Amino acid sequence: MLDLNSYKLILGSKSPRRQMLLTEAGFDFDVKVIDIDESYPDIIHVSDVALYLAEKKAKQVPFLKKNEILITADTTVVLNETILGKPESRDEAFEMISSLSGKMHSVITGVCLKNDHRVLSFDDTTVVYFRKLTNKEINYYIDNFDPFDKAGGYGIQDWIGMIGITSIEGSFFNVMGLPIHKIYAELPALL
Repeated sequence: MLDLNSYKLILGSKSPRRQMLLTEAGFDFDVKVIDIDESYPDIIHVSDVALYLAEKKAKQVPFLKKNEILITADTTVVLNETILGKPESRDEAFEMISSLSGKMHSVITGVCLKNDHRVLSFDDTTVVYFRKLTNKEINYYIDNFDPFDKAGGYGIQDWIGMIGITSIEGSFFNVMGLPIHKIYAELPALL
């Protein structure tokens, strides 16, 4: 286990899943909600958007104390070179999940670790395969779970992930929103 006793970790995210993952991995941390305009320049390739947004969030906290380490992250779901954000309506959630049905897509999480003198950024990609879902299954998920706070309109840890995802290539926790294994491996560089 990393010895972080003399450091204060700050998670720059209101995501309950990111908070849960850090807690379950044994990290003690404070939460700082960072709200940003999640727009990005058109010239950025879809595979780089998550990292761009994670770094944009980190820039909202310009000054850190000597013993503080900030963690920011952003997750994108990419299908056929198109980013699927968080659905804003029931119809949009249905459309998003339907577009993922029977197909493969990528989930990319960008992470930025920052202390008072260094910034370390990286990303992780997981390939996710959905079986063909029925309209009834998609409607059940939308009616009984919360697709509106999740990129792509679904959570791998939710019912739809349990019954619909046939396989993944990469980190399960990355799809949940935080590649905890990479954070654990990269944190010593800031200690």
